[in-house]
Amino acid sequence: MVAVIKTGHSIRRIFHYNENKVLENVAVLIGAENYPLDAEKLSQKTKLSILERQLALNANVSRNSVHVSLNFDPSENNLDQEKLVAIANRYMQGIGFANQPYLIYQHHDAGHPHIHIVSIKVKADGKRIDMNNIGRNQSEASRKAIEKEFNLVRAEDQKKQLYIVKPVSPEVVYYGKVQSKRAIQNVLDFVIGNYRYASLPELNAILRQFNVQAERGAEDSRTFQRNGLYYRIIDSHQNPIGIPIKASSFYSKPTLQYLSNRYAENDQKRQSFKQRVKNAIDLLLKERRISIQELSTALQKQGITLCQRLSNKNELYGITYVDHTTKCVFNGSVLGKAYSAKGMQERCFVQKISEQDLLTIPSHPAQKETGLPLLQTAEAAIAEVTIATAKPEGANMLESFGKDILESLLQPANATDYVPGQFKKNKKKRKKRNKPNSNQ
Repeated sequence: MVAVIKTGHSIRRIFHYNENKVLENVAVLIGAENYPLDAEKLSQKTKLSILERQLALNANVSRNSVHVSLNFDPSENNLDQEKLVAIANRYMQGIGFANQPYLIYQHHDAGHPHIHIVSIKVKADGKRIDMNNIGRNQSEASRKAIEKEFNLVRAEDQKKQLYIVKPVSPEVVYYGKVQSKRAIQNVLDFVIGNYRYASLPELNAILRQFNVQAERGAEDSRTFQRNGLYYRIIDSHQNPIGIPIKASSFYSKPTLQYLSNRYAENDQKRQSFKQRVKNAIDLLLKERRISIQELSTALQKQGITLCQRLSNKNELYGITYVDHTTKCVFNGSVLGKAYSAKGMQERCFVQKISEQDLLTIPSHPAQKETGLPLLQTAEAAIAEVTIATAKPEGANMLESFGKDILESLLQPANATDYVPGQFKKNKKKRKKRNKPNSNQ
């Protein structure tokens, strides 16, 4: 048996994580210890309120929630609910939580049998339970005793295969295909607690990969002025879809204040992982100069996503790196000037259209998609050539070439002085007027 203990700031988050599993039919509540009623007679509101009322006795305990998972060998899939509850009770007694209210859930969402136990660190008299070194001391002793008592496969005999239950990566959210609030909540549960970010733009760099975005609203809006926050679904082009949902309406309360409280801790934890991202970029740019798009593709193979922030004019003004291996997020400027948007544009080159593309401007995609006149399409094509933050040698020559192309496009085709006879107007002959003879 392998035991994993985690503590957290929100009992609601842990509670609803397990309750949602029940709603999805991949878990079942099998025990409610130190509750006034049996598990099957408790409403969801009652189960949570008892935990929250006891937590209110000591508001000074910040990490007040406890989430335990007991994981068994795959061969032990014949453990019935009665035996699982007995194992859970024996374990909670061994770590000093026998008198605490706790809920026991049996999960069926993994390849091995396991149970989850939800409890709190505040006692009925308001005192805090000390959990320092509890995993190394009380938990280990309790685990070994349970393995003997219930004849379970020993953790040491499982060939070091740890059955640690990790949050399941949520699917990308598509508006209209799923219930919006539930889908956003799944993404928030996965991202907020697992990734290390130190600002709202850094958090959004991750959320947008799941088609979710956090917004504060316009600066003159009530939401912004009151430090509010809401979440909404976006499409593949990052355009908002549907109705925004207030952060306070989610059970985990991922408000702006809650996120801000995590920034300093996250920033400290991610410091040692900066060099990995910097090294990956430096190695790719060491031997040759590549485009930002090529760099992004190469980094993706190493588990690093390069997120570009573009203006309305499609100009790059920001870069954020999401390292999915270390679960760390870095704005480019955090890594250093050389890794910021400006620095990367100086180190990379921007891909432009070729001279051959300019010669075929009438079939330019922009004209097909927008139906713009040829003049506007040609101007757009030349803009693609001339707009570059780091111009290579000969850029001015190419710009001049583009202008010449535009002038030639605006000239009338097959110009000639020939005019058909039927369109010629007959000139009237002017009559000569006799001038008076001055000699007369």
